[in-house]
Amino acid sequence: MIKLQTQLPLAASSTPFGYDDKLLLLGSCFSENIGDKLDYYKFQSVTNPFGIIFNPIALERLIQDAIENKTYTEEDVFELDGVWKSYYAHSDKNALSRLGAVIHLQEAQQLLRTQLKSASHLFITLGAAWVYRHLERDEVVANCHKVPQKEFAKELLTIDDIVQSLSRIVKLVRNFNPDIYITFTVSPVRHIKDGFIENTRSKSHLISAIHELVDKNVVSYFPSYEIMMDELRDYRFYGSDMIHPSAQAVDYIWERFVEIYAFAKAQQTMKQVSKVQQGLTHKPFNAEGEQHQKFLAKLDSQKEELLQEFPWMRF
Repeated sequence: MIKLQTQLPLAASSTPFGYDDKLLLLGSCFSENIGDKLDYYKFQSVTNPFGIIFNPIALERLIQDAIENKTYTEEDVFELDGVWKSYYAHSDKNALSRLGAVIHLQEAQQLLRTQLKSASHLFITLGAAWVYRHLERDEVVANCHKVPQKEFAKELLTIDDIVQSLSRIVKLVRNFNPDIYITFTVSPVRHIKDGFIENTRSKSHLISAIHELVDKNVVSYFPSYEIMMDELRDYRFYGSDMIHPSAQAVDYIWERFVEIYAFAKAQQTMKQVSKVQQGLTHKPFNAEGEQHQKFLAKLDSQKEELLQEFPWMRF
């Protein structure tokens, strides 16, 4: 048969996860894609307590603050167009009052701290090596929040900058939770707003930096970017914006992720969970009919079987 696709040779992870493990996902919007899948299949996972974070410097600060149990204050938020925001977090944490924004930060930090301490696996997705430094504060921000461009300087992190930041992240996390497994990946989302060539420079810096840690056996790497570029190298695998992976592409990368990282037993449980999830969205022709009542009884039985083994699951 003629081969119409090149495929990355991927070995099963030496540190797989199952339903008894706790997973923490941090980073760019692609981490949200994987996080949504983990939620659907009822794994014990938490994704981005502070919202989407694209660059390693901003992520490092949040991790350090969480581990050091920083107390956020009104100095950590600002007001723009009647909305209170923070340069440390995504717009998900915005609020209509100053106190509300501070509370959002503190709640996110406590969730991040709790998960960093209890997680068995940490997956970090890096989105860009381009960062924005707030000139007055002289610090790299997680989000510009549509503040005028003149207040920032755009910078490209060097490979060494990223290596140093990631090394600090690994040291912080491992000192806090010695048993955690850490995996890095690079988002397949194309940051075209930075420019085509600039996007390539950015991704290459991230990949090179991560592999300096991988080569020292400090962390592992999941090639989501390479799967998108080399296995799915066609615009039909992008969304209508031609930047984000399509739903089909996300499904494909997810399947590769599961193939590598999920225990075989977990993959069997996923099939059971999927049957229940599909059953919950089923729309009957006759909700009162005998056939549908039998269907509901079978669905309840399937849920009960899962809950006996995994009582923390919620459907």
